[in-house]
Amino acid sequence: MKKPLIKILPLLLGGILFAQNKQDSIQFKRISDEILINEQAYSNLYDLTKNIGHRLSGSESYEKATKWAFDKLKEAGADKVWYQEVMVPVWVRGKESLQIKTAKGQWKKLNMLSLGNSEGTKGQDLTAEIILVKSFDEFNKLSEADVKGKIVFFNYPFNQTFISTGQAYGDAGKYRSTTASLVAKKGGKAVIIRSLSSSFDDVPHTGMMRYQEGIEKIPAVAIGPKSADELEKTLKSEKILAKLNSNCTMKPDKLSHSVIGEITGKKDQSVIVVGGHLDSWDVGEGASDDGTGIVQSIEILRTFKKLNLQNNHTIRVVCFANEENGVKGGKKYKEEAQKNNEKHLFAIESDGGGFTPRGFGLDMKEGKRRQIQSWASLFFPYGIYDFTKTYSGTDVEPLNELDVPTAELVPDSQRYFDIHHTAEDTFEKVNRREMLLGAVAMGQLIYMIDKNW
Repeated sequence: MKKPLIKILPLLLGGILFAQNKQDSIQFKRISDEILINEQAYSNLYDLTKNIGHRLSGSESYEKATKWAFDKLKEAGADKVWYQEVMVPVWVRGKESLQIKTAKGQWKKLNMLSLGNSEGTKGQDLTAEIILVKSFDEFNKLSEADVKGKIVFFNYPFNQTFISTGQAYGDAGKYRSTTASLVAKKGGKAVIIRSLSSSFDDVPHTGMMRYQEGIEKIPAVAIGPKSADELEKTLKSEKILAKLNSNCTMKPDKLSHSVIGEITGKKDQSVIVVGGHLDSWDVGEGASDDGTGIVQSIEILRTFKKLNLQNNHTIRVVCFANEENGVKGGKKYKEEAQKNNEKHLFAIESDGGGFTPRGFGLDMKEGKRRQIQSWASLFFPYGIYDFTKTYSGTDVEPLNELDVPTAELVPDSQRYFDIHHTAEDTFEKVNRREMLLGAVAMGQLIYMIDKNW
Protein backbone atom coordinates (compact mmCIF):
# COMPACT_ATOMS: atom_id res chain seq x y z
CA MET A 1 0.00 0.00 0.00
CA LYS A 2 3.01 2.35 0.44
CA LYS A 3 3.50 3.15 -3.27
CA PRO A 4 -0.14 4.12 -3.96
CA LEU A 5 -0.10 6.40 -0.89
CA ILE A 6 3.06 8.09 -2.10
CA LYS A 7 1.40 8.75 -5.46
CA ILE A 8 -1.87 9.97 -3.94
CA LEU A 9 -0.36 12.29 -1.30
CA PRO A 10 0.83 15.02 -3.74
CA LEU A 11 -2.60 15.03 -5.36
CA LEU A 12 -4.28 15.45 -1.98
CA LEU A 13 -1.93 18.28 -1.01
CA GLY A 14 -2.44 19.94 -4.38
CA GLY A 15 -6.19 19.76 -3.96
CA ILE A 16 -6.01 21.31 -0.50
CA LEU A 17 -3.77 24.12 -1.79
CA PHE A 18 -6.13 24.78 -4.72
CA ALA A 19 -9.10 25.00 -2.36
CA GLN A 20 -7.22 27.37 -0.08
CA ASN A 21 -6.22 29.61 -2.98
CA LYS A 22 -9.78 29.64 -4.27
CA GLN A 23 -11.11 30.68 -0.86
CA ASP A 24 -8.44 33.37 -0.56
CA SER A 25 -9.29 34.65 -4.04
CA ILE A 26 -12.93 34.95 -2.99
CA GLN A 27 -11.96 36.95 0.09
CA PHE A 28 -9.63 39.15 -1.96
CA LYS A 29 -12.55 39.97 -4.25
CA ARG A 30 -14.84 40.73 -1.30
CA ILE A 31 -12.27 43.14 0.16
CA SER A 32 -11.75 44.80 -3.20
CA ASP A 33 -15.45 45.16 -3.98
CA GLU A 34 -16.26 46.58 -0.56
CA ILE A 35 -13.58 49.25 -0.77
CA LEU A 36 -14.16 50.18 -4.41
CA ILE A 37 -17.95 50.38 -4.08
CA ASN A 38 -18.72 51.38 -0.49
CA GLU A 39 -15.57 53.26 0.52
CA GLN A 40 -15.51 56.21 2.88
CA ALA A 41 -11.81 57.00 2.43
CA TYR A 42 -12.13 59.63 -0.29
CA SER A 43 -14.70 61.72 1.58
CA ASN A 44 -12.61 61.30 4.73
CA LEU A 45 -9.59 62.66 2.84
CA TYR A 46 -11.61 65.64 1.65
CA ASP A 47 -12.70 66.34 5.22
CA LEU A 48 -9.17 66.05 6.60
CA THR A 49 -7.53 68.21 3.94
CA LYS A 50 -10.19 70.85 3.34
CA ASN A 51 -11.60 71.30 6.83
CA ILE A 52 -8.36 70.90 8.77
CA GLY A 53 -5.59 71.31 6.18
CA HIS A 54 -1.87 71.07 6.86
CA ARG A 55 -0.98 69.62 10.23
CA LEU A 56 2.53 70.30 11.49
CA SER A 57 3.36 68.68 14.83
CA GLY A 58 2.65 70.97 17.75
CA SER A 59 0.23 73.16 15.78
CA GLU A 60 -3.40 73.86 16.56
CA SER A 61 -4.43 72.17 13.32
CA TYR A 62 -2.59 68.97 14.29
CA GLU A 63 -4.51 68.86 17.56
CA LYS A 64 -7.76 69.20 15.59
CA ALA A 65 -6.61 66.30 13.41
CA THR A 66 -6.17 64.02 16.44
CA LYS A 67 -9.81 64.58 17.45
CA TRP A 68 -10.82 63.99 13.82
CA ALA A 69 -8.89 60.69 13.67
CA PHE A 70 -10.37 59.52 16.97
CA ASP A 71 -13.90 60.13 15.70
CA LYS A 72 -13.26 58.50 12.31
CA LEU A 73 -11.86 55.36 13.91
CA LYS A 74 -14.96 55.11 16.08
CA GLU A 75 -17.20 55.59 13.03
CA ALA A 76 -15.28 52.87 11.18
CA GLY A 77 -16.19 50.37 13.90
CA ALA A 78 -13.08 50.15 16.06
CA ASP A 79 -13.65 48.17 19.26
CA LYS A 80 -11.28 50.47 21.10
CA VAL A 81 -9.78 53.91 20.33
CA TRP A 82 -7.24 55.82 22.39
CA TYR A 83 -4.63 58.57 22.36
CA GLN A 84 -0.97 57.74 22.92
CA GLU A 85 0.98 60.55 24.53
CA VAL A 86 4.17 61.69 22.83
CA MET A 87 6.39 64.74 23.23
CA VAL A 88 6.96 66.41 19.85
CA PRO A 89 9.28 69.15 18.60
CA VAL A 90 7.58 72.43 17.70
CA TRP A 91 8.89 74.39 14.73
CA VAL A 92 7.25 77.56 13.43
CA ARG A 93 7.87 79.16 10.05
CA GLY A 94 6.63 82.75 10.31
CA LYS A 95 7.16 85.29 7.56
CA GLU A 96 10.04 84.71 5.16
CA SER A 97 11.45 86.09 1.93
CA LEU A 98 14.45 85.73 -0.36
CA GLN A 99 15.54 88.39 -2.85
CA ILE A 100 18.51 88.52 -5.23
CA LYS A 101 20.19 91.23 -7.33
CA THR A 102 23.15 91.63 -9.64
CA ALA A 103 25.44 94.66 -9.49
CA LYS A 104 23.34 96.55 -12.06
CA GLY A 105 19.97 94.94 -11.40
CA GLN A 106 17.03 95.46 -9.09
CA TRP A 107 16.06 93.26 -6.19
CA LYS A 108 14.07 90.27 -7.45
CA LYS A 109 12.00 88.01 -5.20
CA LEU A 110 12.46 84.24 -5.46
CA ASN A 111 9.93 81.57 -4.43
CA MET A 112 11.41 79.86 -1.39
CA LEU A 113 10.68 77.83 1.70
CA SER A 114 12.77 77.56 4.84
CA LEU A 115 13.77 73.99 5.62
CA GLY A 116 12.02 72.34 8.55
CA ASN A 117 13.68 72.65 11.98
CA SER A 118 15.98 75.42 10.67
CA GLU A 119 16.68 78.70 12.41
CA GLY A 120 15.99 81.92 10.54
CA THR A 121 17.39 85.43 10.64
CA LYS A 122 15.22 86.54 13.60
CA GLY A 123 13.33 88.85 11.27
CA GLN A 124 16.46 90.76 10.25
CA ASP A 125 17.78 91.08 6.72
CA LEU A 126 20.80 88.89 6.06
CA THR A 127 22.58 90.24 2.97
CA ALA A 128 25.56 88.43 1.46
CA GLU A 129 27.10 87.29 -1.81
CA ILE A 130 26.01 83.91 -3.18
CA ILE A 131 28.57 81.35 -4.27
CA LEU A 132 27.63 78.28 -6.32
CA VAL A 133 28.65 74.66 -5.86
CA LYS A 134 27.19 71.65 -7.61
CA SER A 135 28.22 68.92 -5.18
CA PHE A 136 29.93 68.07 -1.90
CA ASP A 137 33.15 67.49 -3.82
CA GLU A 138 33.09 71.05 -5.16
CA PHE A 139 32.27 72.46 -1.73
CA ASN A 140 35.06 70.50 -0.02
CA LYS A 141 37.59 72.11 -2.36
CA LEU A 142 36.66 75.57 -1.09
CA SER A 143 38.71 77.11 1.70
CA GLU A 144 37.32 78.92 4.71
CA ALA A 145 38.34 82.17 3.04
CA ASP A 146 36.20 81.24 0.03
CA VAL A 147 33.12 80.56 2.16
CA LYS A 148 33.36 83.00 5.08
CA GLY A 149 30.60 85.57 5.06
CA LYS A 150 28.92 84.04 1.98
CA ILE A 151 25.65 82.28 1.24
CA VAL A 152 26.41 78.92 -0.36
CA PHE A 153 24.03 77.68 -3.05
CA PHE A 154 24.02 73.91 -3.63
CA ASN A 155 22.45 73.17 -7.01
CA TYR A 156 22.41 69.38 -6.91
CA PRO A 157 19.54 68.03 -9.04
CA PHE A 158 17.51 64.84 -8.83
CA ASN A 159 19.32 62.13 -10.76
CA GLN A 160 16.94 61.64 -13.68
CA THR A 161 18.55 58.31 -14.63
CA PHE A 162 17.11 56.61 -11.55
CA ILE A 163 13.84 54.96 -12.51
CA SER A 164 12.81 54.87 -8.86
CA THR A 165 12.31 58.47 -7.79
CA GLY A 166 12.73 57.34 -4.19
CA GLN A 167 16.32 56.45 -5.04
CA ALA A 168 16.85 59.93 -6.46
CA TYR A 169 15.29 61.43 -3.33
CA GLY A 170 17.67 59.53 -1.10
CA ASP A 171 20.62 60.55 -3.25
CA ALA A 172 19.77 64.26 -3.18
CA GLY A 173 18.47 64.27 0.38
CA LYS A 174 21.93 64.66 1.89
CA TYR A 175 22.05 68.23 0.59
CA ARG A 176 18.92 69.13 2.49
CA SER A 177 19.85 67.51 5.77
CA THR A 178 23.55 68.28 6.25
CA THR A 179 24.74 71.31 4.29
CA ALA A 180 23.88 74.00 6.85
CA SER A 181 26.37 72.75 9.42
CA LEU A 182 29.03 72.07 6.78
CA VAL A 183 28.79 75.66 5.56
CA ALA A 184 28.71 77.08 9.09
CA LYS A 185 31.97 75.28 9.91
CA LYS A 186 33.66 77.32 7.18
CA GLY A 187 32.09 80.58 8.29
CA GLY A 188 29.23 80.75 5.78
CA LYS A 189 26.14 82.77 6.66
CA ALA A 190 23.34 80.71 5.10
CA VAL A 191 22.53 77.86 2.71
CA ILE A 192 20.28 77.70 -0.34
CA ILE A 193 19.54 74.30 -1.83
CA ARG A 194 17.78 73.14 -4.97
CA SER A 195 14.50 71.53 -3.95
CA LEU A 196 14.32 67.75 -3.85
CA SER A 197 12.02 67.42 -6.83
CA SER A 198 11.66 65.28 -9.93
CA SER A 199 9.91 68.19 -11.65
CA PHE A 200 11.32 71.24 -13.48
CA ASP A 201 8.75 73.74 -12.21
CA ASP A 202 9.38 76.60 -9.81
CA VAL A 203 7.74 75.09 -6.73
CA PRO A 204 9.94 75.09 -3.60
CA HIS A 205 9.96 72.01 -1.36
CA THR A 206 10.51 72.07 2.39
CA GLY A 207 11.57 69.08 4.53
CA MET A 208 13.59 68.37 7.63
CA MET A 209 17.22 69.36 8.06
CA ARG A 210 19.61 68.78 10.97
CA TYR A 211 22.27 70.80 12.74
CA GLN A 212 25.42 69.29 14.21
CA GLU A 213 25.90 69.84 17.93
CA GLY A 214 28.20 72.73 18.76
CA ILE A 215 27.98 74.30 15.28
CA GLU A 216 26.31 77.65 14.63
CA LYS A 217 22.73 77.25 13.42
CA ILE A 218 22.60 79.21 10.17
CA PRO A 219 19.48 79.64 7.98
CA ALA A 220 18.73 77.00 5.34
CA VAL A 221 16.19 77.48 2.54
CA ALA A 222 15.09 75.76 -0.67
CA ILE A 223 14.16 77.19 -4.06
CA GLY A 224 12.37 75.54 -6.98
CA PRO A 225 14.24 73.79 -9.82
CA LYS A 226 13.52 76.54 -12.35
CA SER A 227 14.84 79.28 -10.07
CA ALA A 228 17.83 77.09 -9.24
CA ASP A 229 18.81 76.68 -12.89
CA GLU A 230 18.33 80.39 -13.63
CA LEU A 231 20.38 81.35 -10.57
CA GLU A 232 23.22 79.05 -11.61
CA LYS A 233 23.22 80.46 -15.15
CA THR A 234 23.50 84.03 -13.85
CA LEU A 235 26.17 83.18 -11.28
CA LYS A 236 28.42 81.86 -14.02
CA SER A 237 28.65 85.35 -15.53
CA GLU A 238 28.23 87.83 -12.66
CA LYS A 239 28.08 88.21 -8.91
CA ILE A 240 24.75 88.09 -7.12
CA LEU A 241 23.75 89.38 -3.70
CA ALA A 242 20.98 87.73 -1.72
CA LYS A 243 18.78 89.26 0.95
CA LEU A 244 17.21 86.66 3.24
CA ASN A 245 14.69 87.45 5.96
CA SER A 246 13.01 84.69 7.94
CA ASN A 247 11.38 84.20 11.31
CA CYS A 248 11.46 80.41 11.58
CA THR A 249 12.63 78.89 14.85
CA MET A 250 12.22 75.97 17.24
CA LYS A 251 9.97 76.29 20.28
CA PRO A 252 9.96 74.07 23.39
CA ASP A 253 8.72 70.51 22.90
CA LYS A 254 5.01 69.96 23.44
CA LEU A 255 2.83 67.09 24.65
CA SER A 256 0.82 65.71 21.75
CA HIS A 257 -0.64 62.37 20.67
CA SER A 258 -0.74 59.59 18.16
CA VAL A 259 -4.23 58.15 17.67
CA ILE A 260 -4.83 54.39 17.78
CA GLY A 261 -7.85 52.22 17.07
CA GLU A 262 -8.22 48.46 16.84
CA ILE A 263 -10.52 45.51 16.30
CA THR A 264 -9.90 42.70 18.74
CA GLY A 265 -8.49 39.39 17.60
CA LYS A 266 -10.80 36.39 17.89
CA LYS A 267 -7.94 33.94 18.47
CA ASP A 268 -5.34 35.93 20.42
CA GLN A 269 -4.15 39.45 21.11
CA SER A 270 -1.11 39.42 18.83
CA VAL A 271 -1.06 42.70 16.92
CA ILE A 272 -1.00 43.51 13.20
CA VAL A 273 -0.41 47.23 12.61
CA VAL A 274 -1.46 49.29 9.61
CA GLY A 275 -0.93 53.03 9.63
CA GLY A 276 0.26 56.34 8.27
CA HIS A 277 1.40 59.62 9.78
CA LEU A 278 -1.20 62.19 10.78
CA ASP A 279 1.14 65.17 10.70
CA SER A 280 2.24 67.03 7.59
CA TRP A 281 4.36 70.01 6.70
CA ASP A 282 2.89 73.49 7.13
CA VAL A 283 2.31 74.09 3.42
CA GLY A 284 -0.31 72.54 1.15
CA GLU A 285 -2.95 70.26 2.66
CA GLY A 286 -0.93 67.14 3.49
CA ALA A 287 -3.05 65.07 1.12
CA SER A 288 -0.55 62.66 -0.42
CA ASP A 289 1.87 63.06 2.49
CA ASP A 290 0.23 61.48 4.34
CA GLY A 291 -3.51 62.00 4.41
CA THR A 292 -3.91 59.12 1.98
CA GLY A 293 -2.08 56.71 4.30
CA ILE A 294 -4.32 57.71 7.19
CA VAL A 295 -7.63 57.27 5.34
CA GLN A 296 -6.48 54.03 3.68
CA SER A 297 -5.68 52.55 7.09
CA ILE A 298 -9.03 53.58 8.58
CA GLU A 299 -10.76 52.16 5.48
CA ILE A 300 -9.13 48.77 6.06
CA LEU A 301 -10.48 48.64 9.62
CA ARG A 302 -13.95 49.62 8.35
CA THR A 303 -13.82 46.90 5.68
CA PHE A 304 -12.85 44.11 8.10
CA LYS A 305 -15.74 45.09 10.36
CA LYS A 306 -18.24 45.50 7.53
CA LEU A 307 -17.36 42.13 5.96
CA ASN A 308 -17.22 40.43 9.38
CA LEU A 309 -13.91 38.82 8.43
CA GLN A 310 -13.38 37.44 11.95
CA ASN A 311 -9.73 38.40 12.26
CA ASN A 312 -7.67 35.95 14.31
CA HIS A 313 -5.33 38.64 15.62
CA THR A 314 -5.86 42.22 16.71
CA ILE A 315 -5.76 44.60 13.77
CA ARG A 316 -4.58 48.00 14.91
CA VAL A 317 -4.64 51.28 13.02
CA VAL A 318 -2.01 53.78 14.16
CA CYS A 319 -2.17 57.43 13.11
CA PHE A 320 1.40 58.34 13.99
CA ALA A 321 2.42 61.76 15.32
CA ASN A 322 5.48 63.68 14.14
CA GLU A 323 6.88 61.67 11.25
CA GLU A 324 7.94 64.76 9.33
CA ASN A 325 10.36 66.40 11.74
CA GLY A 326 11.27 63.88 14.41
CA VAL A 327 9.57 60.44 14.13
CA LYS A 328 8.64 60.78 17.79
CA GLY A 329 5.34 58.99 17.30
CA GLY A 330 6.90 55.90 15.74
CA LYS A 331 9.61 55.72 18.38
CA LYS A 332 7.12 56.16 21.22
CA TYR A 333 4.88 53.45 19.81
CA LYS A 334 7.79 51.00 19.83
CA GLU A 335 8.68 51.94 23.41
CA GLU A 336 5.11 51.39 24.61
CA ALA A 337 4.81 48.08 22.76
CA GLN A 338 8.02 46.91 24.42
CA LYS A 339 7.00 48.16 27.86
CA ASN A 340 3.61 46.44 27.64
CA ASN A 341 5.11 43.18 26.31
CA GLU A 342 2.83 43.27 23.29
CA LYS A 343 3.47 40.67 20.62
CA HIS A 344 3.46 42.19 17.15
CA LEU A 345 3.18 39.89 14.14
CA PHE A 346 3.56 42.52 11.41
CA ALA A 347 3.38 46.27 10.75
CA ILE A 348 2.85 48.12 7.47
CA GLU A 349 2.70 51.83 6.66
CA SER A 350 1.39 53.74 3.67
CA ASP A 351 3.51 56.86 3.14
CA GLY A 352 4.19 57.02 -0.59
CA GLY A 353 1.09 58.91 -1.70
CA GLY A 354 -2.24 57.74 -3.04
CA PHE A 355 -0.90 56.64 -6.41
CA THR A 356 -1.44 53.30 -8.17
CA PRO A 357 -0.06 50.50 -5.94
CA ARG A 358 2.66 48.30 -7.45
CA GLY A 359 3.84 46.15 -4.53
CA PHE A 360 5.24 46.09 -1.02
CA GLY A 361 8.57 46.85 0.57
CA LEU A 362 9.34 43.96 2.92
CA ASP A 363 11.83 44.52 5.75
CA MET A 364 11.94 41.14 7.43
CA LYS A 365 13.73 37.80 7.62
CA GLU A 366 14.04 35.91 4.37
CA GLY A 367 11.61 33.17 5.39
CA LYS A 368 8.78 35.62 6.00
CA ARG A 369 9.59 37.51 2.79
CA ARG A 370 9.44 34.31 0.76
CA GLN A 371 6.11 33.37 2.30
CA ILE A 372 4.60 36.71 1.24
CA GLN A 373 6.16 36.35 -2.20
CA SER A 374 4.50 32.93 -2.51
CA TRP A 375 1.13 34.73 -2.45
CA ALA A 376 2.01 36.77 -5.55
CA SER A 377 -0.51 35.01 -7.81
CA LEU A 378 -3.34 36.19 -5.56
CA PHE A 379 -2.22 39.82 -5.81
CA PHE A 380 -1.39 39.88 -9.51
CA PRO A 381 -4.98 40.39 -10.73
CA TYR A 382 -5.01 43.61 -8.66
CA GLY A 383 -1.89 45.00 -10.29
CA ILE A 384 0.42 44.09 -7.38
CA TYR A 385 3.59 42.45 -8.65
CA ASP A 386 6.67 43.97 -6.98
CA PHE A 387 7.81 42.15 -3.83
CA THR A 388 11.52 42.91 -4.30
CA LYS A 389 11.93 46.05 -2.17
CA THR A 390 13.44 45.56 1.29
CA TYR A 391 12.49 48.76 3.13
CA SER A 392 9.56 49.68 5.36
CA GLY A 393 7.70 52.80 6.49
CA THR A 394 9.54 55.33 8.65
CA ASP A 395 7.06 55.08 11.54
CA VAL A 396 6.97 51.27 11.72
CA GLU A 397 10.71 50.85 11.19
CA PRO A 398 11.49 51.23 14.94
CA LEU A 399 9.60 47.97 15.51
CA ASN A 400 12.46 46.18 13.73
CA GLU A 401 14.32 46.57 17.04
CA LEU A 402 11.73 44.18 18.51
CA ASP A 403 12.24 41.74 15.62
CA VAL A 404 8.85 42.63 14.11
CA PRO A 405 8.51 42.15 10.32
CA THR A 406 7.70 45.55 8.81
CA ALA A 407 6.61 46.76 5.40
CA GLU A 408 5.47 49.69 3.29
CA LEU A 409 2.97 49.98 0.47
CA VAL A 410 4.86 50.77 -2.76
CA PRO A 411 2.81 52.95 -5.12
CA ASP A 412 4.00 54.17 -8.51
CA SER A 413 6.49 56.88 -7.54
CA GLN A 414 6.82 58.96 -10.70
CA ARG A 415 4.58 61.87 -9.60
CA TYR A 416 5.10 61.80 -5.84
CA PHE A 417 8.18 64.01 -5.66
CA ASP A 418 6.59 66.65 -7.89
CA ILE A 419 4.36 67.63 -4.95
CA HIS A 420 6.14 66.19 -1.90
CA HIS A 421 6.53 68.77 0.92
CA THR A 422 5.02 71.58 -1.16
CA ALA A 423 1.98 73.83 -1.35
CA GLU A 424 0.93 71.62 -4.29
CA ASP A 425 0.17 68.65 -2.01
CA THR A 426 -3.60 69.06 -2.11
CA PHE A 427 -6.73 66.92 -2.26
CA GLU A 428 -7.13 67.65 -5.97
CA LYS A 429 -3.85 65.84 -6.74
CA VAL A 430 -5.20 62.53 -5.39
CA ASN A 431 -6.96 60.14 -7.76
CA ARG A 432 -9.81 58.42 -5.95
CA ARG A 433 -9.48 55.03 -7.62
CA GLU A 434 -5.70 54.82 -7.35
CA MET A 435 -5.86 55.64 -3.64
CA LEU A 436 -8.58 53.04 -3.03
CA LEU A 437 -6.57 50.34 -4.81
CA GLY A 438 -3.78 50.99 -2.31
CA ALA A 439 -6.21 50.33 0.54
CA VAL A 440 -7.37 47.16 -1.25
CA ALA A 441 -3.81 45.83 -1.54
CA MET A 442 -2.96 46.47 2.10
CA GLY A 443 -6.25 45.01 3.27
CA GLN A 444 -5.61 41.86 1.25
CA LEU A 445 -2.09 41.51 2.66
CA ILE A 446 -3.33 41.94 6.21
CA TYR A 447 -5.99 39.31 5.58
CA MET A 448 -3.32 36.81 4.45
CA ILE A 449 -1.01 37.55 7.37
CA ASP A 450 -3.85 37.34 9.87
CA LYS A 451 -4.83 33.96 8.45
CA ASN A 452 -1.37 32.42 8.04
CA TRP A 453 0.95 33.85 10.74
